[in-house]
Amino acid sequence: MEPAERVDQNYELSLKEFPYIVRWRDDRCTRCGRCTAVCPVSAIEPTVQVQRTVTSEGTAPKPAAQRRLVHVVRQVRDIDRYCTGCGTCTLVCPNTAIEPEYNPQHKFLFHKNRGGAAYRRGGRRNDPQPSTVDQLKFVRISMLTDPALDAGRHEFRIRTYLGRNLPAEKLPLEVKRGRLARDEEAFIPPVREIYPIRIGSMSVGALSPHMWEGLAMGVAYLNEVEGMPVVMCTGEGGIPPRLLKSRFAKYFILQIASGYFGWDEIVHAIPEMTEDPAGIEIKYGQGAKPGDGGLLMAYKVLKLIARIRGVPEYVDLASPPTHQTKYSIEEAIAKMIQSMSMAWGFRVPVYPKISGTTTAQAVLNNAVRNPYAAALCIDGEDGGTGAAYNVSMDKMGHPIASNIRDCYLDLVKQGKQNELPLIAAGGMGKNGSLAANAAAMIMLGASAVDSGKYIMQATAQCFGDEYNRCNLCNTGRCPRGITTQDPRLYRRLDPDMVAERLVEVFKAADMELRKIFAPMGRSTELPIGMSDGLGCANREIAERLKIKHVV
Repeated sequence: MEPAERVDQNYELSLKEFPYIVRWRDDRCTRCGRCTAVCPVSAIEPTVQVQRTVTSEGTAPKPAAQRRLVHVVRQVRDIDRYCTGCGTCTLVCPNTAIEPEYNPQHKFLFHKNRGGAAYRRGGRRNDPQPSTVDQLKFVRISMLTDPALDAGRHEFRIRTYLGRNLPAEKLPLEVKRGRLARDEEAFIPPVREIYPIRIGSMSVGALSPHMWEGLAMGVAYLNEVEGMPVVMCTGEGGIPPRLLKSRFAKYFILQIASGYFGWDEIVHAIPEMTEDPAGIEIKYGQGAKPGDGGLLMAYKVLKLIARIRGVPEYVDLASPPTHQTKYSIEEAIAKMIQSMSMAWGFRVPVYPKISGTTTAQAVLNNAVRNPYAAALCIDGEDGGTGAAYNVSMDKMGHPIASNIRDCYLDLVKQGKQNELPLIAAGGMGKNGSLAANAAAMIMLGASAVDSGKYIMQATAQCFGDEYNRCNLCNTGRCPRGITTQDPRLYRRLDPDMVAERLVEVFKAADMELRKIFAPMGRSTELPIGMSDGLGCANREIAERLKIKHVV
């Protein structure tokens, strides 16, 4: 062997370096080729190997070596084609002959950064530890001291408000001749009654057409059949014009971000809109990548997405980290929020969305002073994303629990805790406890919560998890067809199934919220800021959030 060949071989990686090792059973495999055909990253391939066997026959056996070619399925050791552990191969194998196995000893990030490019991925951070919200318990259980309710038989109305709630003394109302009269020239902020769990911003483009359509159908069904006013944020990039001009537009919150993608279509459609949207969300930051702009990869910008966003096909769509025409909090609120309010005749709630950060209270205090700011949405560090650098997801951001708590207590000091709604996002339902997480955040001071990654996992059986499993959202090769624009992949997803599962998820969450709120005696109003009902076994968390320490 030449020295150069020895060097090349020495620089190959062993399978121990990879996050997942593919276990293949020769005795079960029928060589049908399904597994290698569906692997989204081509991490396995069919090949042949020389197999040496030793046999001995006859009355005076003499060992004889034989060599033969055998067909095998081999895992590729190229770092650019690493197995993500999605398990699609296992799903299609008729004999359970192949399965990826998580390798806890992997050194994946040591070898991934090639060519000086940082590791970018979809999904969210790889943190198997329970988040702060998952460690909170509900400790106020009414039995003899307060009127407890029966969650199964009592009438409940679990609703919240999107929009500034003015106190009675600030409303431009007066009694004239025994009747309540309104000052027609005075401004009354628009308010929407919504369900306290919202579907967070996931754009047309980030999601596949079938996934987005399924969510939209599910939202319409929840509103019109189940009577649950669930709203969905569109994310950046606009929505299909036919939906924008339909009666279903009132169930959607239109997001405008720093890239302004899709807003030409939206602005031109305003005169033809038959319904006002549920709200306008101005995105200044995202919890999973604070301080960084959004990115939709070129291979996701196909004809449909390019037409909706008003851009050429097959180009990277990068949003700046900030809105380029706004250089201060005051300017951003005064220009953006007021201009968006004016576009819809001051009939639609308009509010900013920011990343969880220590500067959130500064934004809050400016929003409180502006009468047109309808709410403040804060996205914590556990939020998901379609594409972000690993360093942003793992090393940047602020936990949502303490951020929301600080902002709520700030509102309490100003006497405005019931006026400006706080919306919490980032990691809601991270470990499957969506209703419990939502209830905990409400009792810490939020009026509503956003959930995105959980909704994807629950409605479309997303493969992604906290061990870097799958997480191909940003590559356009989603094996489930959730986050891809490739028709060969998204046709695997049934939008009707997504809609059906979405309805089931919200009905289940509604029942769980009743189970939590009933012992507290709450049936018609949310226990916003009712922190005396929360406890935690972790003393540091309890002291930081100013709740009970229970052991």
